[in-house]
Amino acid sequence: MTAKSEKKNECDKKLQEAETKAQEYLDMARRVQAEFDNYRKRTAKENEEFRKYAAADLIEDVLTIADDMERALSFAEDSELKNGIRAIHNNLMKLLQSRGVTEIDVSGKFDPNVHEALCTCEGENDNDIVEVFQKGYRMGDRILRCPKVKVTKAKQEEGEQDV
Repeated sequence: MTAKSEKKNECDKKLQEAETKAQEYLDMARRVQAEFDNYRKRTAKENEEFRKYAAADLIEDVLTIADDMERALSFAEDSELKNGIRAIHNNLMKLLQSRGVTEIDVSGKFDPNVHEALCTCEGENDNDIVEVFQKGYRMGDRILRCPKVKVTKAKQEEGEQDV
């Protein structure tokens, strides 16, 4: 081998090493860029969730006031005061609806993931809701307060007693 070919082989070897190193740096840069992009998306989603539910605690307290207003309306005699309380209550409920708060449906069957059973009574079918003690509300997919309900338990025949 001549000195020229040795030098060429050495240069080719250094070029190959430099290309390998450059490819490694390029891969590393792409990974860092992808990680940063994922971080940016994750923090944007977390911030959106935080903003969406930031007022949830306050809304839960306001729901207690709305319940008090409903109780006052049920006991008040017809008067201008009752009409005023009704108007304020309606405005309060419209405000809550504009913030994404909706009442949880209590018609139909009891769902332990959504409803809270305070007591049971005998009925024809299991898990029918027969009475609502306190309304429940959700904000988006998050439950703010479970509805508190009375649920039926099917009558058992005398021979079908639980053991």
